Amino acid sequence: MRAFFTRSFVTPARIRFVLALLAMALAVGTACAGFLWSLDAVTRLRFAAPWLLYGLPLCGLAVAWLYRRFGARAEGGNNLILDEIHEPGGGVPLAMAPLVLIGTVATHLFGGSAGREGTAVQLGGSLAHGLVDRLGLAGKARRLLLMGGVAAGFGAVFGTPLAGAVFAIEVLALGGLDLAALVPCLVAALVGDFGCRLWGAHHTLYPHISLPQTDLAGFAALLAKAALLGLASGVVARLFA
Repeated sequence: MRAFFTRSFVTPARIRFVLALLAMALAVGTACAGFLWSLDAVTRLRFAAPWLLYGLPLCGLAVAWLYRRFGARAEGGNNLILDEIHEPGGGVPLAMAPLVLIGTVATHLFGGSAGREGTAVQLGGSLAHGLVDRLGLAGKARRLLLMGGVAAGFGAVFGTPLAGAVFAIEVLALGGLDLAALVPCLVAALVGDFGCRLWGAHHTLYPHISLPQTDLAGFAALLAKAALLGLASGVVARLFA
């Protein structure tokens, strides 16, 4: 049994993949820590100087110019990463990581509306793809490392590694969940979140909502309502997609 385990499971290719996954996740967590620090700094500055809002149109022009000048295919954003995972070939430019970081931080500085999830996905996907190219990975290993990059970015930016792993395998699924990717994505998300917290980055805290005290029948009714809400949300999401 020991010989079987050693020969069949612990192989040089798998060891290299695990080490690449851990290194990539730590790098993504570090990048996300810098991103969160930057967002915190520019948000404080924007509240201290409300007149910055008038510079938002110029900010938009500058970001668009940066993407046209240095972005190559980076303006494809999240869709470019998804396409590369499903059908490798086009590649994800490494320039996507600094461009999306600059664009999001600048947008927040001038009072624009920009979420963090897109930045998280593109940071993780771009850095993971850069490592994939340098290691010459192909096939399933390539796909799993890219998915791990997405999971690490999402988990690190929001401080929710479990959600990051589920997000990576759900948002990349075409007609079903890739459960084989769950463990690599969960490891990447946990390590990415650890790397982000290691640098002392803080996440947004939301108020805790306590469930009302109720009996078994009331709790069952609450679960039924949650299930109906989830079903309705899934239908709306499918129609939107």
